[in-house]
Amino acid sequence: MKPLIHISLFLLFLSSIFCFSFAAEKYAAIFNFGDSLTDVGNLCVDGIPSYLATARWPYGMTYFGYPTGRCSDGRLVIDFIAQAFGLPLLPPSKAKNATFRRGANFAITGATALDMSFFEARGLSKTVWNSGSLHTQLQWFEEMKPSICSSPQECKGLFGRSLFIVGEFGGNDYNSPLFAGRDMMEAHTMIPHVVESISSAVEKLIEQGALDLVVPGVFPNGCSPVFLTLFKSKEDGYGPQSGCLRKFNTLAWVHNSMLQRAVRRLREKYPAARIVYADYYTPVVQFMLHPENFGFHRQLPKACCGAAGQDIYNFNLTAKCGDPGAEACEQPAKHWSWDGIHLTEAAYGFIAKGWLNGPYADPPIMTSQHPY
Repeated sequence: MKPLIHISLFLLFLSSIFCFSFAAEKYAAIFNFGDSLTDVGNLCVDGIPSYLATARWPYGMTYFGYPTGRCSDGRLVIDFIAQAFGLPLLPPSKAKNATFRRGANFAITGATALDMSFFEARGLSKTVWNSGSLHTQLQWFEEMKPSICSSPQECKGLFGRSLFIVGEFGGNDYNSPLFAGRDMMEAHTMIPHVVESISSAVEKLIEQGALDLVVPGVFPNGCSPVFLTLFKSKEDGYGPQSGCLRKFNTLAWVHNSMLQRAVRRLREKYPAARIVYADYYTPVVQFMLHPENFGFHRQLPKACCGAAGQDIYNFNLTAKCGDPGAEACEQPAKHWSWDGIHLTEAAYGFIAKGWLNGPYADPPIMTSQHPY
């Protein structure tokens, strides 16, 4: 038994060294840009708007116990990442009397990669609700800088020790032609514009001193209850194993492939920066194919929070989660889809773990962190 005891003590010693090293290498701050996947309440800082169902109960029921403006029952990927690095949950950038020295969250529900003028020129202004595009959020970041650093040199030093998460962006851009009833090819023609906008934003942040950046891809929306409900297809339009709508997942796959190529080009152009491609697509498909591996029920991709009546996926446009007539399931942790559009805290937790340690990031955030 003695050799085993010695080995156990040695492993404990090693783990204590690892924990100390990790604690000594925290990011100074995290700055996040995005849409409803990472919005932590920017639309709610002046009170809850009457139109915003996502800021009503049962949103927030699992972790916070009340709605926070997050489109989930609890924490989002960005929350898990902040906690992993010992940082406070990021305040929404529009919050009053908040301090942003440890980071800020500029994400806002409805955000697009492209500015509103792009959609207006294509007659799509009625099907895009853009409350703050990517480049608008960058402008908010510029306006915040004087409150978090006093000189360009101080800003560059802070940003070089911070983590920047740029996205997800693109989902709302592609939804605009799809929900307008346009041909799928129109959404495909937007991909280069969307990817270029994201790439341009990453460059702007690097030029301001950012060294560690995470660039997420988009969801496989063909697996989402909202798409499965609203865009029914012939039998051959569904994946034989996943049951997801193929054409929507193909759109997401093409976007993600082009975005990964753009990330590789940015790495070549800025070798001092560490740019992570973060994957939403693979884990969601795995939730569909192997739900038991994550503790989820094996069933149709039903929304945990919603109402029946429109189809079999528990998503109803007239009674969405947060609306009268909608109810939440008893065990959100057994479901990956929260409201038919966004994910549960449990699902986001698995994704965050995969971004931090692999396999859902290239390279994993933990391995790409700068040794400050």
